[in-house]
Amino acid sequence: MKIISIANQKGGVGKTTTAINLSAALAQAGKKVLLIDADPQANASSGLGIDIRGLNNTIYECLVNGVPAEIAIQPTQQKNLSVLPSHIDLVGAEIEMLSIDNRETLLRNLLKETKQNYDYIIIDCAPSLGLITVNCLVASDSVIIPVQCEYFALEGISKLLNTIKIIKSKLNPALQIEGFLLTMYDNRLRLANQVYDEVRKHFGKLVFTTVIARNVRLSEAPSHGMSVLDYDNDSKGSQNYQDLAKELIQHR
Repeated sequence: MKIISIANQKGGVGKTTTAINLSAALAQAGKKVLLIDADPQANASSGLGIDIRGLNNTIYECLVNGVPAEIAIQPTQQKNLSVLPSHIDLVGAEIEMLSIDNRETLLRNLLKETKQNYDYIIIDCAPSLGLITVNCLVASDSVIIPVQCEYFALEGISKLLNTIKIIKSKLNPALQIEGFLLTMYDNRLRLANQVYDEVRKHFGKLVFTTVIARNVRLSEAPSHGMSVLDYDNDSKGSQNYQDLAKELIQHR
């Protein structure tokens, strides 16, 4: 069993798209998957068809009020895939968590009982390096870092790597970088190819072989409450995430 955070404090890099579609591709490959939505925007929850307005329990109640994860976990329309949904209330959770002992390990403790029910737990982190993201990294075995093929792609990555280093030294010595994932790639653009080469040069073997191409189906799928695999399984986006899932399964 493996817990993987998808993290980058920069927004708009394809983090939630990757969380949803990698989870769906792993589930389609027969793995039991839990997707944890740790972003107050709750896009990973709604992107899999969960109506967050009608929920009594979300990750917020689990972290702040000690509600067991099993009570908040929701099934999705896809076999093998469940979600621990988020809520806008999560914005305030960081302040409420400050008064709780061992506040950096709340998520890790929450998952102790639950994790044996799954092959993979994928965590969609918020675009910040606050206390919730620290909780995600402390609870994880590894991190996938999405990098979009655009200007300033590597900007801010050193901050994230530094946070990972601190968490490794103080709170979670086992934390590894699973890999850097290039997203929004358009091979017709010279810039995209330059970024691709630069990331490979910087991080070498830590870069996934699979690259996520720009694909209109990937953008359309969440508005239908579906992963791209359910929305259009033959699309380029669906193929890319199936390839990524295969690569991840072989990593183990």
